[in-house]
Amino acid sequence: MSHHLVLRVIAKLLIPFIMLFALYVQFHGDYGPGGGFQAGVIFGSAFILYALVFGVEVACRVAPAWAVRSGIAFGALLYGVTGLVAMQKGGNYLDYSALSADPVAGQHLGILVIELGVGITVASVMIAIFFGFAGRGR
Repeated sequence: MSHHLVLRVIAKLLIPFIMLFALYVQFHGDYGPGGGFQAGVIFGSAFILYALVFGVEVACRVAPAWAVRSGIAFGALLYGVTGLVAMQKGGNYLDYSALSADPVAGQHLGILVIELGVGITVASVMIAIFFGFAGRGR
């Protein structure tokens, strides 16, 4: 694909902005529309664009199989552990109010951590699905 110079240059310019937008959606999700799922899809699509433009083999070196699988597991684990911590502090499962002495601060912290776990999981699953369809089953 080295003969597609314009496509490669445009992709190199766009991918950081796509990832930055994913971070905006991730951390703005508790104040407005958006959140972990949307941010994960956007971040995953930036990586898929990278793989489409620069090649699947190069993308496999950037995100090895162990990193993608670890992202899937870590995101789900982060989600689950947040609920368990809330239970340990005397609340119900995923009762964010129990995460802090101030219930509002606990709600904010809880939704931020939960959405982060969802975002990491969704991005990693999208990348894994892409590699699976690209014939590079991991």
